[in-house]
Amino acid sequence: MASKAKERSLFDSEILAAATVESLRKLAPQHVAKNPVMFVVEVGSVLTTLILLRDLFAAPAGAAPVWFTLSVSLWLWFTVVFANFAEAVAEGRGKAQAASLRKMRKETTARRRKNGAEEEVPASALRKGDVVLVSAGEFIPGDGEIIEGIASVDESAITGESAPVIRESGGDRSAVTGGTKVLSDQIVVRITANPGESFLDRMISLVEGASRQKTPNEIALHILLVGLTIIFLIACVTLVPMAAYSGIALSATVIVALLVCLIPTTIGGLLSAIGIAGMDRLLRKNVLAMSGRAVEAAGDVDTLLLDKTGTITLGNRMAAELIPVGGTHIEELADAAQLASLADETPEGRSIVVLVKEQYHLRGRDVAEIGAHFIPFSAHTRMSGCDLDGRIVRKGAVDAISAYIQAQGGHVPTGLDAVVHGISDTGGTPLAVSDGNRVLGIIHLKDVVKGGIKEWRQPPHRRRHCA
Repeated sequence: MASKAKERSLFDSEILAAATVESLRKLAPQHVAKNPVMFVVEVGSVLTTLILLRDLFAAPAGAAPVWFTLSVSLWLWFTVVFANFAEAVAEGRGKAQAASLRKMRKETTARRRKNGAEEEVPASALRKGDVVLVSAGEFIPGDGEIIEGIASVDESAITGESAPVIRESGGDRSAVTGGTKVLSDQIVVRITANPGESFLDRMISLVEGASRQKTPNEIALHILLVGLTIIFLIACVTLVPMAAYSGIALSATVIVALLVCLIPTTIGGLLSAIGIAGMDRLLRKNVLAMSGRAVEAAGDVDTLLLDKTGTITLGNRMAAELIPVGGTHIEELADAAQLASLADETPEGRSIVVLVKEQYHLRGRDVAEIGAHFIPFSAHTRMSGCDLDGRIVRKGAVDAISAYIQAQGGHVPTGLDAVVHGISDTGGTPLAVSDGNRVLGIIHLKDVVKGGIKEWRQPPHRRRHCA
């Protein structure tokens, strides 16, 4: 997901309160039994508590002091509850992430067509088969299929892809996702998913249902902990007859305390919390890990190939440079690019205006004063621009501009394809700019990498690649 939820503090009061209650619920034997080390500690806690209750009413001769039994019992219960608390905190952060995903679902008002009339209803009231009308600037209220029209849709919130996509009725480009935004034109959508069955709902279910499958290293460590627990349990049990033979009386409280001190309670108590915390740490980076095995595998990846740039970029393409073609002067290209982008309120359009101002010192012009007729972007033409003083300035997709120029009786410069391919090979997006029946040049748009993306290199013999 491209949208980044606000990161919650480790000491968030809501998480800590819920974790405190959950840590007490996790004292159930069927839960603690999954961790043999903590199960032994809980059994010891119950045993010392029973001994304490017995000593309070009728302490037998030679019994340990009540204060000693009380302190041991409290520490044992604290150990078990703290282990449960650590696991509950890690789980609580994951649940909080799922809650923040729910907040991404905008409760929009949908314009539903029913019996030939149009009515406004909440998006949550839509059902499979309903038909809604969505115009430019509105969010699509639910997953569906376009049955009429064509539009440019911003799907960056769902796919992470910064470039808008064209969606139209018929063919394999008619599916749309709830929560995405229509940028141009108007479409009629038939809803194909009931509430709770949408794409975003399934993503939330994946986050909440991520299972903590044990990794090979964790399985090996678990076996080691069980082995050590059995060894120390046998050692502590054999101390009782050995001490009796030597004339030393060892109370059950002392044996339990010794056993808990010997077995690796810290590792056993935090083992599950470590796995869940690893999954949560990836989730805070917008990476959905479905198991602890995936977390461990992620630690071994050195090179990652991504099919969606929005994972590591800000999600908005920005103008990087202007490249004139066909003998055009760079100042003429900059002037035309600015005119075509003055009324463009998209991040790409604003970045073009900023680029020509900073690099080519073209001051901004007042849209109302210059008297230009601006042409908004349309998914039909895939172009936008303006008409001013007999000039017809356009910018848009290279193939659309090329077809437009040829229809006006002009010709496409021979060096245009080389420039376009060069930009595409580097992962950029080319936009062509024309004035009249001439192609002036190309605007190079590129994704901006997010701040904090760590760059590092390893020796070739240590690298492992993951596609």
